[in-house]
Amino acid sequence: MTITANGIEFETSFEGPDGAPVVTMSHSLCCDLTAWDELAEDLKKDYRVLRYSLRGHGKSAPVKGPYDFKMLAADVAAIQDAYGVTESHFVGLSIGGMIGQEYALSYPERTLSLVISSSLCALPDGAAALWPERIRLASEEGLEATVEPTMSRWFVEGSLEGRPELDARVRKMILETSIDGYVGCCHAIAGIDLKDRIPAIKKKTLVIVGREDMGTPLSSSELIHRQIEGSKLVVIDNAAHQLAIDKPEEFNRHVRA
Repeated sequence: MTITANGIEFETSFEGPDGAPVVTMSHSLCCDLTAWDELAEDLKKDYRVLRYSLRGHGKSAPVKGPYDFKMLAADVAAIQDAYGVTESHFVGLSIGGMIGQEYALSYPERTLSLVISSSLCALPDGAAALWPERIRLASEEGLEATVEPTMSRWFVEGSLEGRPELDARVRKMILETSIDGYVGCCHAIAGIDLKDRIPAIKKKTLVIVGREDMGTPLSSSELIHRQIEGSKLVVIDNAAHQLAIDKPEEFNRHVRA
């Protein structure tokens, strides 16, 4: 369903039993709300599941950036308002986990709990130069030029063998992302600065990461875990970035717990 929030048309989905607790899900760069299909199918038996595609992703309207995390968290709140949601559990992966941190800081009264997967609170050492280059590559050559390097970061070698439908599904999401949406989100990630603020998060928090994640490495999740008192850290072996798609049963089990 398309709704208007913050003056932008967003692709959304809201499923599950009336009156059940709400879980809001925010996906990674170059994906869309269907990245949560497996988790949503599991959770919607017991929860109201609110999914949306980020600005310029999926069928959400492309809007020129740059974006920042205050803006992206405000998008979440506005989408929730459109559905009458006043409080929610929040599950975010990659940039979605960064949005989740800002959401929990800016809207603590709305936040029931927080899952931060494959994410950052600050750029890892040496990563600052990556984002201008990714912006240049996409702007000059299109998202097609980003597909192979993205897939190599998102999945461990061999994990997609024998899974051609999953391979095609993920590549399709990348190619259907707008340049404006990609570049806008890249600017947000390049400017991430949440490390010194997230100790203020007091909600129950799960931090979950793949041991082989190159883009948002284990050390980054360990930093988030240290900064949010009382958080739990889970590391999934033989997995990289896209945990919810690649390891859905294991991922879903930890989220439910």
